[in-house]
Amino acid sequence: MASAVTDTARFGPSRSTGEAIFQAACLGAATMLLVTLGGVVISLAIGGWPAFAEFGLGFLTSSEWNPVTEVYGAAGPIVGTLVTAFLALVMALPLALGVAIFLVEFCPRAIAQPVAIAVELLAGIPSIVYGMWGLFVLAPWFAEHVQLPLIMEAEPGSWQETLFSGIPNGANIFTASVILAIMILPYMAAVFRELFMTVPAQLREAAYGLGCTPFEVVRSVIIPYVRRGVVGVIMLGLGRALGETMAVTFIIGNAHGFPDSIFASGSTIASTIANEFAEATSDMHSAALVALGLVLFFITFGVLAIARALLGGQKY
Repeated sequence: MASAVTDTARFGPSRSTGEAIFQAACLGAATMLLVTLGGVVISLAIGGWPAFAEFGLGFLTSSEWNPVTEVYGAAGPIVGTLVTAFLALVMALPLALGVAIFLVEFCPRAIAQPVAIAVELLAGIPSIVYGMWGLFVLAPWFAEHVQLPLIMEAEPGSWQETLFSGIPNGANIFTASVILAIMILPYMAAVFRELFMTVPAQLREAAYGLGCTPFEVVRSVIIPYVRRGVVGVIMLGLGRALGETMAVTFIIGNAHGFPDSIFASGSTIASTIANEFAEATSDMHSAALVALGLVLFFITFGVLAIARALLGGQKY
């Protein structure tokens, strides 16, 4: 007993000091993150304020972007960003779920791990590689075998003509969305697989024991068990699609107007900044590009806020 008291007296103060140092370090890390985030927002707001002061709300609603006359409107890049990201998510989500479910539920064990490693490797390929592949391989093939036939077969004045109109060069909103979908697909599939593997085997076995089909097991057991993670993965994939730069810049066509069809050239906020920031010679041009960065920040923040709201509304 005396020995225990002696040990407590000996090690108690040092442990308290260590805990205090650990807590202070964690607090410092969290504070540094918040300060950095606040600094980024303040820097963007200060840098983009001349554009907002000059054009007001019209900066967000106008699609005119003319460095010669110093008139700038962000509506075209904003719409292009949202459309390409949404289309990419629509294309990638079912495929990512299918890949993950196959690897976890149906793939033979002998090849499941090699295939999973291949998927993870695809997720790590730099975006510029996807962009170059899209520019030199996908765009010419798409223009010849998909875009041109659809344009030729569309009747004048029909909804097909409106939907598929555009220059048949393969550089358009839709092909940029395809590239984005290919980019986020392996990333989402890899994370989905890790989520599904956290489901206890007893739950699957119990469902199969009750006579459930594989589809019913996935729909009623696996997905509900990891639903919070599923929402998080979807929003992370959407966030990556929103902020992608080089791959989209290669293949979207880089036109600032409103896209009037899925085969029309367009631009995104990130591609506009990447294309023009080095050539922005006037203060207003630079301010407009910084203001675009602030808009992209708030769009991404809005996506994360929606994800948080969805996760907060789920019950257990």
